[in-house]
Amino acid sequence: MEKKSSLKAYIITMTGALCWGLIGLFIAPLYARGFTAWDVVAIRGVFTFVILFLLMAVFYRDQLRTRLRDHIFFAGAGIVSVALFNFFYFEVFSQSSLSLAVTLLYTGPLFVTILSRLFFKEPLTIRKGWALALAVTGCAFVVGLLPFGQQGIPMKTLLMGILSGFCYALYSIFSKPITKRYSALTITTYTFLYTSIFMLLTSDVIRKTDQFQHADVWISAVLLALVATVGGFVFYTSGLKHLEASKASILATIEPIIAVLTGVLFLGEHLRGWQVLGIALVMYSAILVSEERSKVKKGY
Repeated sequence: MEKKSSLKAYIITMTGALCWGLIGLFIAPLYARGFTAWDVVAIRGVFTFVILFLLMAVFYRDQLRTRLRDHIFFAGAGIVSVALFNFFYFEVFSQSSLSLAVTLLYTGPLFVTILSRLFFKEPLTIRKGWALALAVTGCAFVVGLLPFGQQGIPMKTLLMGILSGFCYALYSIFSKPITKRYSALTITTYTFLYTSIFMLLTSDVIRKTDQFQHADVWISAVLLALVATVGGFVFYTSGLKHLEASKASILATIEPIIAVLTGVLFLGEHLRGWQVLGIALVMYSAILVSEERSKVKKGY
């Protein structure tokens, strides 16, 4: 029963990453209509919060109750993690390529593993280390940084990419302490409450209401919120409730695989041999994580 429950948690976590991997399909039309990366973060935040709040108010009103002191975690996840990692991620995408943006974003598991060790005293096992190394290497193959490498990356772009990974990692760190008290929907709703407030105060999206007369803007915004955000965060946070933060983070490395497959299936891109190798490495790293057993808990 415990094994089946663990498998369910792994599948739920990876489903969240799958939803995130589809994000490219929804942000491209918004860029085409003249929105900046900061604007797109605002659109993502506001639409996500509205959808989540309506869902909670109708079906889960009792889950809207929270302790005031826990809002420091919601605000931290919403502003320091979600708002900033989205901005850095979208900026790298706009300045270089989606491949580079995704690869640098997935330095996140490394930061999660280190921070989880520092804050939650999670064990840094040899198996977890191998899984992490394979996941990062696999990601590099999937997005084409290996085997030939990427030349001419500006230091500013590289730094923003690493910051996107660091801020991405902070979502697990801010959310983990409150996963036992609240549902995934509650955590995600209040996280995006603070994201949307922060972004409305700092972006120019309100001054660009003319762009919302186009149907494709509304369609892209709703799908960006519903699929690539609500679906992604709810599934991921649900898995995080039953997993160590570092494990959940490593499992989520299937996101770049989904991004690449989306390009192949819908955008006319081609999948090369080393990308297939990368997919195999990332999937094997997920297997390593899922098969790991806590010897301390089992008493041997």
